[in-house]
Amino acid sequence: MGAGPQAVEVLARLVAFDTTSARSNLDLVRYVQAELATHGVESRPVHDPVQDKAALHAILGPAVAGGVALSAHSDCVPVAGQAWTGDPFALRQQHGRLVGRGSVDMKGFWACAMAAVPGLLAKGLKRPVHLCLSFDEETTFAGAPLLVGSLAEAAPPPAFCVVGEPTGMTPVVAHKGYASWDVRVTGRTGHSSLTHRTANALEAAAEAVAWLKREARRIAAGGGRAAGFEPPWSTIHTGTFHAGTILNIVPDLAEFVFEVRSIPGEDGRLVRGALEAWLAAEVLPGLRAAAPDAGFTFATRCYAPPFELPAGSALLGLAQSCGARGGPLRVPYGTEAGVFQRAGIDSIVCGPGQVAQAHQPDEWIEEAEMAACCAFIDRLGDALAA
Repeated sequence: MGAGPQAVEVLARLVAFDTTSARSNLDLVRYVQAELATHGVESRPVHDPVQDKAALHAILGPAVAGGVALSAHSDCVPVAGQAWTGDPFALRQQHGRLVGRGSVDMKGFWACAMAAVPGLLAKGLKRPVHLCLSFDEETTFAGAPLLVGSLAEAAPPPAFCVVGEPTGMTPVVAHKGYASWDVRVTGRTGHSSLTHRTANALEAAAEAVAWLKREARRIAAGGGRAAGFEPPWSTIHTGTFHAGTILNIVPDLAEFVFEVRSIPGEDGRLVRGALEAWLAAEVLPGLRAAAPDAGFTFATRCYAPPFELPAGSALLGLAQSCGARGGPLRVPYGTEAGVFQRAGIDSIVCGPGQVAQAHQPDEWIEEAEMAACCAFIDRLGDALAA
């Protein structure tokens, strides 16, 4: 079973836009707006502060309460250094697969949503379908909070949201949150024979990293637990560390990056607060004794809240009646579902393709998966028209 020529054609157009996160997505947004306009659908861009990116919101059907959002992100990961066998931004059809950057993560889902617009409008929807397109999901998560925070400006927000990340059309009802920071430590340099006159930024940073490791061990041994996750506790990871030049010069600068992946019900940002409190009490006094201006600077890289669909929500049953298959699952990676859920919009993650194909060279999505997604959206339209 193929995906249908309209969905494949739309996907080809979407893949042709290089929307890696370091680039603007405005050309893609304008294309989507123009396509929606051909069907008489108005859309509302929500720009970032520097005006070079935008999220997009459109409503199909009446602007009343009780609708369902179909949510995707427009950005994709870079292709540099990957062994592609063809142009990453030219969609190729190979043995039932559609190959191109972003095909599975997650322009395939958005192509299905756009291809469904005429059919959804023809159903005479009694409750609306909200089309929600974000930006920077792969990096800072800046787009989704802007978009979700503005939904009520246009109409009553949707009651439910389907985030179409690749799950093989299996419903995901919970995932961990994600928070990460860049940390910069400044001290005072000098000759290593006179360390009493210096403030060693490398050693201060190392103490912070050691604290993070101790905290990770404490959580693993006796912290909160959430069934269905691997591992079932929150995790802390330090990914990079840079400091120093040569041995006999005390480093006055050190930098490291760390992340927290938190189970539902926990807030990874609290780890940063606890670390800062410990540093203020145990590390900074000694560091500033020799260098009053020494210190730690934390810059947030990304924050994606954890997500869990409430047990009594009707959304899971609705998704299953529309063709979501298997599950439900809980996954360790993050999506924008937590942003919608925190805004009071019950959410589920369910989309075509497999996450194993995401971010890879020759990224692909099966046409049959897109066909299943198109059928899912069509049945959802029937439910909203009933």
